[in-house]
Amino acid sequence: MSHCELEDITLHLNDRISSTRRVLELRTIAKDQDKRVILGKIGQDILAIDGLLDQFEKSVGRQKDLLKHLKELEGFFEEDVQDGKNLRDNMPTHMPRKGQPAVHGIGSVGQSGPVNVQAVQQVHTRKTSKNQIREMEFITSPEFDTIPQYMKGRLTYEQLNTAVESINTAVTGKYKILNQPAKTLNNATRKLHQRFKEEENKDTKGLFFIVEADIKEFTKMKVDKRFQSILSMLRHCQRLREQRGGGITRYVLL
Repeated sequence: MSHCELEDITLHLNDRISSTRRVLELRTIAKDQDKRVILGKIGQDILAIDGLLDQFEKSVGRQKDLLKHLKELEGFFEEDVQDGKNLRDNMPTHMPRKGQPAVHGIGSVGQSGPVNVQAVQQVHTRKTSKNQIREMEFITSPEFDTIPQYMKGRLTYEQLNTAVESINTAVTGKYKILNQPAKTLNNATRKLHQRFKEEENKDTKGLFFIVEADIKEFTKMKVDKRFQSILSMLRHCQRLREQRGGGITRYVLL
């Protein structure tokens, strides 16, 4: 039922109620033989009004159900928009930008073939060699296909590699500070350096790891249920493992 039809029913109900009220007022001055006819008329009007009210109530119920469904759709659309903004703001380095040529051998967005893993690894090998900081390798298309659907949910291949890029950003940001001489650090980076050291233990020696605080410090990625799903997929693809201790969960690069 449309909005105009609901307005028509409302006006009709008001008219019937007004008419019934007038009949009730006239009953007091009617003759006795006419009162039975008037009461019958009133009864018919009340039944008609009751039927219209029932129809009106059902229509309102349907509109409420429709509104609830539209609200759910709005939530899904807002989530997709947020995912799109996150992908735009955290574009992986292995994906070509507008006006820039694609890195030779690395699959670009829209290609049906898998990413050239060797080319990606070579890019990161050069970067690691220069900075002495290890980075997580991107997920390949065949690897993504092995992830169970219940893990992936609505997350796409590009979004997962965007998360990999964010994790690499956090790792790089953390270990650049750790690799700096203490005397060159300002107050803010000195506090971070101290926290990084406190989070280390005998089991993390020689390993590269981050914690949730590092994700919040160096990236725009949200640490929420979606983040936990991403971690599950990365564990499945053997990109990281968790190490717990001292009330801290460490995400160690493999």
